[in-house]
Amino acid sequence: MDSDLSFFVLLARHRNLSAVARELDLTPPAATRRLQLMEERLGVRLANRTTRSISLTSEGELFLAHATRILADIKEMEDSVSNQRHQPRGLLRINASLGFGRRRISSLASAFAQKYPDIELDLQVSDKPVDLIANHIDLAIRFGALPDRRLVARRLLSNRRFLCASPKYLKRHGEPVTVAELANHRCIIHNQNDEAHGIWRFTRNHHTEVFKVRGAMTSNDGDIALGWALDGHGIMIRSEWDLNRYVETRRLKILLPEFMLEPADLFLYYPSRQNLPARVRVFIDFVAERFAQEAPATKRE
Repeated sequence: MDSDLSFFVLLARHRNLSAVARELDLTPPAATRRLQLMEERLGVRLANRTTRSISLTSEGELFLAHATRILADIKEMEDSVSNQRHQPRGLLRINASLGFGRRRISSLASAFAQKYPDIELDLQVSDKPVDLIANHIDLAIRFGALPDRRLVARRLLSNRRFLCASPKYLKRHGEPVTVAELANHRCIIHNQNDEAHGIWRFTRNHHTEVFKVRGAMTSNDGDIALGWALDGHGIMIRSEWDLNRYVETRRLKILLPEFMLEPADLFLYYPSRQNLPARVRVFIDFVAERFAQEAPATKRE
């Protein structure tokens, strides 16, 4: 439809079908036929033809006024959408895990909003990963494996996981020297997503062992489980990103560090690399730069 509008605006400007045909790389008969088809569709005569020039009818003048306004609106719309690609503005929807979103991403979002005041931020936190595409979310920041192969992933932080316990617990129950001894210990289980309950996998020298541990206490909230470990209720798995502060203050001790657990690297996920709006690109760069400055260096002793 907009091509017909552009055609008619050109016709009104040149007042000559041959000139319009040359500009649009059409034959003169094709240009004439196009005008005829428009008039047949509308059921009115838009222009009076002579051998030398064209004059618009009153209906043609009305059509021209509307066509000019519509084309201007289309141009404004295209410019506005294109600017979203180049200028950081508009609504940016972010998803993050519940605890990490509260503790870390909320402060990052605050700093980002101060730097980019034209971007409207919507930070959603949830226990489980969400479908970014179905929920119209621009990107997500989460620990662990890619939840959807349709997404693009950018690693923000390498993040190993370790067994740990408080000195209070170890003084009372002793420190395990092999993973097999975990069967004699109280373990705190953090249920995440759909992971098998109490199944811990350890790798050493390229050999993986799977253990079913006894859950003294269980929670689907990592911060609750961490609080129980600090209170001396048992042994738990925690990522080094969270462990640093507690190891440094000797409130937790890392156990059996030579046995590797599946890592919980931090990733930023988004639906596509193609035609990313500026608001998404600048947020990705902003967050990646911040996390590059805080790679963990966990003390194991």
